[in-house]
Amino acid sequence: MTQDELKQAVAAAAIKEVTQAIEDGEIIGIGTGSTANCFIDLLAEFKHDIKGTVASSEASAERLKKHGIEVFDLNAVNDVAVYVDGADETNHRLELIKGGGAALTREKIVAAVAKQFVCIADESKLVDQLGGFPLPVEVLPMARSHVGRELVKLGGDPVYREGVVTDNGNIILDVYNFPIATPRKIEEKINNIVGVVTNGIFACRPADVLLLGTQNGVNRITPN
Repeated sequence: MTQDELKQAVAAAAIKEVTQAIEDGEIIGIGTGSTANCFIDLLAEFKHDIKGTVASSEASAERLKKHGIEVFDLNAVNDVAVYVDGADETNHRLELIKGGGAALTREKIVAAVAKQFVCIADESKLVDQLGGFPLPVEVLPMARSHVGRELVKLGGDPVYREGVVTDNGNIILDVYNFPIATPRKIEEKINNIVGVVTNGIFACRPADVLLLGTQNGVNRITPN
């Protein structure tokens, strides 16, 4: 199977997971990226089984609306039954690196609100230790140099992502050569740097379920 076919397979598995888990009239959180887009396209067939969605990016919101799926502001809903999103990396504890699409802050907010977080990814994203994928950090523009210096002190090589402005009006620093042995500790430490909005480690709120696309089918994995 190609990578695109694996993404389609995990998206289909996520539809089955979600439709079996939710009740009529509940809200689903939707992530950002190519794998999440596959899920959005399949969700269109089941849009009458849900009340609506909240989206982690303007791009996902627009895609949902094109399918006729209602998108709510997160502040207007009481709760989110399940959040479905991809990942740039996941370890076996379902701690993630996200933010390749620069939507990490809104993704982290929706994940924090959701009762369940279902991550959908292909087998190339499963790693023993996070950090092979450059860690995205969303930063207030005026703090770019300060945050960069602090990230160097932590052992990383931050690089400004040229030409990218987040939906929140901020910039992204991608931290290279930064193995993450203790994800939760590093997540908290980076978030404590003044000027950081948030970083792309999802360890304080990891995924609850990983649907992993492999050449032998989709594996359902829970944290070990």
